[in-house]
Amino acid sequence: MKNGFWSLLKQPYAGEDFFLPDLCSSVAVFTLVVLAQLVVLVWVLAQPAVDGFNWLGLAMASLFVQWVVLLSAALLCRLRSWMQRRPLGLAIAACFAVVVGLTLGFTVIGDWIVYRGMSGPFHWQTEQLLRHGVIALIMTSLLLRYFYLQQQWQRQSQAELRSRLQALQSRIRPHFLFNSLNSIVSLIASDPDKAEQSVLDLSDLFRANLGSADSLATWAEERRLCEGYLRIEQYRLGDRMRVIWHVASLPDATPMPLLTLQPLLENAILHGLQPRLDGGEIVITAEYADQQVELMVRNTCPEETGNHQGARMAMENIRARLQTLFGEEAKVELWREGSCFFSRLVYPCRQTSSLQQRSH
Repeated sequence: MKNGFWSLLKQPYAGEDFFLPDLCSSVAVFTLVVLAQLVVLVWVLAQPAVDGFNWLGLAMASLFVQWVVLLSAALLCRLRSWMQRRPLGLAIAACFAVVVGLTLGFTVIGDWIVYRGMSGPFHWQTEQLLRHGVIALIMTSLLLRYFYLQQQWQRQSQAELRSRLQALQSRIRPHFLFNSLNSIVSLIASDPDKAEQSVLDLSDLFRANLGSADSLATWAEERRLCEGYLRIEQYRLGDRMRVIWHVASLPDATPMPLLTLQPLLENAILHGLQPRLDGGEIVITAEYADQQVELMVRNTCPEETGNHQGARMAMENIRARLQTLFGEEAKVELWREGSCFFSRLVYPCRQTSSLQQRSH
């Protein structure tokens, strides 16, 4: 165990989630400033007060600590990329060297200014240097420990996210595969050419669907998958299925998980059009407005529609995947109006470009 720890310190840090956060961000700087001020306030309050609260001591200590904190954050921000390419032990030592070195340097500068104001000879305050150095060492150790624990928590959260998405995706893929194979089987005897084309469409769909479960695709890719699936069903149902697309207002690059719209279309066919002798139509509407993506499927349905457990399970899977990727604002709704059944999903998409980069 001991040898493993030392070997880890000698190796460059693996992974993009470096243990030291980006201290150039405004959130990180604000957090450090607030924490430093709280520490100074506690330190001043712990001092014995004879003539009331020591406002001057608070001001001087705040000035000293904030200069150390801000300059340390600036230097570590500049050194972060360099430390990522160095052994972990060297990166940790660099963090201690920056913070402790700045603390000792400002201590010497502060003493020099005080003695110069008193017109007296300058003397090294060894005890004060030692005290400030130990305090800086302890505070840096606590912060680095906090950053490390935060990074481990983020890694665990990401691993759980990937596992959850993979489980949800694995429940969708067999359901989609089995129903598509049933459609192809029905075509083998009646029209072998269409059956062959359906097999090619199905292979294209699954080739595009081999990406990781936690990745984002685009609306263009999802639409291509759905068009392939509808082509397979069109061979089986013929004129009984009529599909209308109203999707011009949704950009092709809109981030979207694969197999988001396809289960809605599958339910519309299996529980809406297929039970009817005359079939029906499916109307697909998609738009992007007010930083939200909205997809809606309206399909003709029989007069009596039972509670299809498979449809409910598919909807719950879609809802869980969207909420995992886009937050609790994502929702999936189902309702019926007269002879039509509606399936609607909505999720926030505020940063299209950045989300698009995540998909790659």
